[in-house]
Amino acid sequence: MGPLLHDEAQNPINPKALNEFHRKITSARALIGYLWAMKKFNLWLAEKITSGVATMWCAYLFAAIALISLPKAIKTGDTVVIISWIAQTFLQLVLLSIIMVGQKVQSAKLEQTINETHGASLAEFELAKEARGIANSELAELHQLSKDMHRLMREVEAKLGK
Repeated sequence: MGPLLHDEAQNPINPKALNEFHRKITSARALIGYLWAMKKFNLWLAEKITSGVATMWCAYLFAAIALISLPKAIKTGDTVVIISWIAQTFLQLVLLSIIMVGQKVQSAKLEQTINETHGASLAEFELAKEARGIANSELAELHQLSKDMHRLMREVEAKLGK
């Protein structure tokens, strides 16, 4: 073969084991790619379903579906059946969408508040920077006035000392 290759006694890496390891790595990469694609699809589907269910139109549809079984529940005359219909059928179906709509509205209001607060904070920051600039400018003017006063005092003292 060549001087770069060693015999199996000197080489601890078994070529068959190396090939098997490579096959497993390739399979694992394919599995990870598949799982990643499934995760992306699941997130996309969940977002679409959530967007659809979180509408008042869906609440109206669920209310209509729930009302289909109302006559049979009332016809039984059994209080437990009627209460069960209200709790398990109507409330769960209809309130699901209404709660999701409410959460969307609250989320939008919160986002608006956060954006307004952020804007106000940036404006305050800009005002503070401007105030600091003015203060630095005034400090420089005061420093110059102080130098001028000291110079004038030395001149006056020099004239008085003559």
